[in-house]
Amino acid sequence: MQRSRVFLDSGGSSPLSARVADALRAGFADGWADPGRLGTESRRARALVDSSREAIADVVGARPELVHFTASPHDAFARCIAGIHAARRGRHRIVVSAIERDALANAATFVAPHAVDAVPVDQRGHVSIADLNTALQSNDVALAAVQHANQELGTVQRLEDVARATQSVDVPLLVDATSSIGHIDPPAYWDALVAHPADWGGPAGIGILALEPHTRWLQAWPEGDDWAPGGISVPLALASAVALQEREEARHRESERLSALVDRIRAAAAQLAGVDVLGDPDERVPHIVTFSCLYVDGEALLGELDRRGFAVGSGSACVSGTLEPSRVLAAVGALTHGNVRVALHPGISEDDVVRFLVELPDALDAVRTRIGAPRIVS
Repeated sequence: MQRSRVFLDSGGSSPLSARVADALRAGFADGWADPGRLGTESRRARALVDSSREAIADVVGARPELVHFTASPHDAFARCIAGIHAARRGRHRIVVSAIERDALANAATFVAPHAVDAVPVDQRGHVSIADLNTALQSNDVALAAVQHANQELGTVQRLEDVARATQSVDVPLLVDATSSIGHIDPPAYWDALVAHPADWGGPAGIGILALEPHTRWLQAWPEGDDWAPGGISVPLALASAVALQEREEARHRESERLSALVDRIRAAAAQLAGVDVLGDPDERVPHIVTFSCLYVDGEALLGELDRRGFAVGSGSACVSGTLEPSRVLAAVGALTHGNVRVALHPGISEDDVVRFLVELPDALDAVRTRIGAPRIVS
């Protein structure tokens, strides 16, 4: 009997539950009208958007009127950086951590060419506060961007220390929470925040941007006066809110369970010859683990595991959709090829993880044998 496939690549793309799928259908049934118009149907659609915004604001710790839906997290990064940068007249530099998402780093470079300072991280992925303070000493800094949790390593940043540094020089802090909301407590320190519904089991094609009341911005795009020119997808907004509520209802229980499974994967992978487990073992999100494998091509290993019924990610692919070397892994001094990223979702069972750990050593050996890799002595 053929065994079912196991999806272990849910970072940024988690399966939709039945409850979320029902919310999507309800959104299409009741929220098809333009929420910006005045008719009864439009008022019904607007009520769905407003309730969705309130539900998300309640989780992230924001005022509902300052939570905005965007076309995607990428769009949220681009508009947020451009808008805050434009409001900081006379200040041009942008400070980011060396392991920010490509979408954020590229948006910063587009807005401030040749004026983006990347702050280094340690081997576990924590931002150097000393180097951050140094970068912030310039009176030309418009904003800083530091993620809450890294999408490849799983490491959670010490945002209290980061915020202390930015607040001391009155620099706005943009926090990328696209890998943390729905998995751990939301960040307590931010001036602007971006989140990704698809990462917490919501639909793709929508992003979340939250602002603090004191955060100043100016429109830096050509159309409309909102963060989502062209309008909001009511079904996607509704399904995003329902998915987040569903995750929050079981988050503490599921986080403990998934964290124990990740600990099991970390321990098993660390015992394999030529394998290094990355990221902070303690200060991390509960569902992500990445390990690098010597003498292994990442694409080949992912293909071998997929053939055996396991969908996993790669540190080289999880941001840009290519198998180019990962900036994140290079920044922490890890191998930039031969990486496996496992991201668990609530539907993953202990049996799924046991099956994966049984197959992993043989999959590694098969790939190494095909390329004639030398034998690794433990």
